[in-house]
Amino acid sequence: MRTLTLLLAASPAVAVAQQASTAAVARVVAEPARVTMKAGQTVPLKITAFDAQGNVLPNVQVFVGGPRLAIAWTNGQLTAKKAGSYTAFAAAISGGTNPVQIEIPVLVSWPDLNKLTIEGEASRLYVGTTLAHAAKGTHADGSLRPGVTATWRSADPSVATVDRFGNVLALKPGTVTISAEAEGVSARQTYTVAPNPVSVVELGIGEATVNTGDVVHLDATAKRANGQPVADAKIAWSYRYTPDDTTVAPGGPGIIDYVIGKPVFTANHPGQFTLVAQSGNVFAQRVIDVKPRDARQKISITGRGSINSTHTSDLWPWTGKDGRDYCLVGTWGGDGWALVFDITDMNNIVKTDSIKIDARTINDVTVSPDGRYGVLTREGASNRVNGVVILDLANPAHPKVASTFDQGLTGGVHNAFATNDYLYAISGGQKYLIIDVKDIYKPSYTGEYQHPGAYIHDLWVRDGIAYSAQGGAGTVIVDVGNGKWGGTPQKPKLINVFPINSGHEIFPYVQKSTGKTYLFIGDEEMSRQGKVWEGTNYFNEMTDKGGIAQTSGGYVHIVDATDPMKMQKVGRYHLEDYGSHDIIVEDDVLYQAYYDGGVRVVDVSGELLGNIAEQRREIAVFKPFDPKGFTANASFVMNAMPWKGKILFTDFNSGLWAAKLDPKPKITP
Repeated sequence: MRTLTLLLAASPAVAVAQQASTAAVARVVAEPARVTMKAGQTVPLKITAFDAQGNVLPNVQVFVGGPRLAIAWTNGQLTAKKAGSYTAFAAAISGGTNPVQIEIPVLVSWPDLNKLTIEGEASRLYVGTTLAHAAKGTHADGSLRPGVTATWRSADPSVATVDRFGNVLALKPGTVTISAEAEGVSARQTYTVAPNPVSVVELGIGEATVNTGDVVHLDATAKRANGQPVADAKIAWSYRYTPDDTTVAPGGPGIIDYVIGKPVFTANHPGQFTLVAQSGNVFAQRVIDVKPRDARQKISITGRGSINSTHTSDLWPWTGKDGRDYCLVGTWGGDGWALVFDITDMNNIVKTDSIKIDARTINDVTVSPDGRYGVLTREGASNRVNGVVILDLANPAHPKVASTFDQGLTGGVHNAFATNDYLYAISGGQKYLIIDVKDIYKPSYTGEYQHPGAYIHDLWVRDGIAYSAQGGAGTVIVDVGNGKWGGTPQKPKLINVFPINSGHEIFPYVQKSTGKTYLFIGDEEMSRQGKVWEGTNYFNEMTDKGGIAQTSGGYVHIVDATDPMKMQKVGRYHLEDYGSHDIIVEDDVLYQAYYDGGVRVVDVSGELLGNIAEQRREIAVFKPFDPKGFTANASFVMNAMPWKGKILFTDFNSGLWAAKLDPKPKITP
């Protein structure tokens, strides 16, 4: 389904230009070889491939990319999005040879700052209270300057002081002007400081005992001596922490944050937390006893569908028309073979058939919800005309090819998503096409969506809304038939974009207990360059049988997208030494393919905040090993899915696995 991309390892924000060629690439040249530009600017960047005799190769597969949200390349044009010193790369491949790659230094500076404004908290500045401020800078074209560093000053420090971060502390009644200056541009904000009318702070926190990872909503009311609320009084939250006897060097034990404007708290570690609400010199506190969450269960392997002659990519289980359960499995670099397994008995998995198509790699496989058709995505077809292969699953144990569809899909199809009536297929990372598959023998073009300056890798459609992970943009949400935002399959309409430094995997999940919609967004970083442990040489070693174990980096971001117009990142699932891949959430359980970190089953019940890997939410972990694997005893889990109370997952080096969670033993008092 959502598998790794060999050439995208160095940079997740990649654009692709692809045509047919049989000559081998010997050298790649960028014009210019070094780029200097300003953020917001677009300049030509020409990439030319040459053969060993110095002849220009006009028809080759070219990849150009750079750091996400920093630079993007489309149709020979390089666009800069933020200042910094970056390294872009250009790679070309043809004739089945290894890619030839070059690096392109890119230096981006900001345009001149045109305007500065001060944004402060909405509360009143009473004596003894502190209000936070930020300097917001814009350029002449109205674009925002991120990370403005301003010099802050108070016109009368006896009335109020301001620190270098813009925090204003009121000391006595009076009028004071606060100023911020950056790059010769300044802004001012005047306050009238009043005596603090707050006499008491009343807490509205009901919880006394919670588990690690539980979210506590912080509620407090500032009141006058007569009991009347002071609606405009600032209430600051903090906590004190006493660890319990199971905690050693806890690091950051808890989190206080604001989710959609409301203060919340969660504990990463067990112990006693004293929550403090303060307005000026008046405060109230409550002690919360945090118990260690225990989500652990044993995981047991029940069956195997071993594949060790080539790499394994994606899987998709379904119930066939004959009432039995099956699983479709793709191969990576396996000359276009897909396999079908009968998984009715997860203790005895049996291969029923194999399907050969014209492709180097079948990165993604999927099946329609009604089990009527399956899809194999093609990359590296012999004639460079890739597209998708649609399977007729009327006889599920022995599928047959119903049709192929390649209109607008010649750039290689890395991922696809199937609904009963429509198939969404990603075309060369540029866009996704919407294909009418009501008649799988005569599929037809319906519509498409392409987001400017972005590279799409994955999408998921839920309730007529397409959520896609797009390097260079972030998470792109489009109405493709929901209708609330005026979109249809024929004319998709953009709802919103959440800028996030991740553009690989995505899964939208609606949590029944809270009504929240969470987006789980995965990174996939094949290069660990710059990390404390830089890993192994993935790029050169992964395609040969044997060799060394692959390594990865990156993690899963968690975004509250309940209101797609007011999205906020609230958490993450982050393990430093491994990298995230495919993501599925069902019944408040995250099934995470974490590459060399194995398959990981995680409790994501209740409201989410912070790094859930630190909150004892992990239920089970299994790292597959096989001495006869393509790379022996090397875990590299590509995809994991729940299926009828069990867990199915594919490993890059050893094929299909089935597992179960053993029930927790009953505790005898």
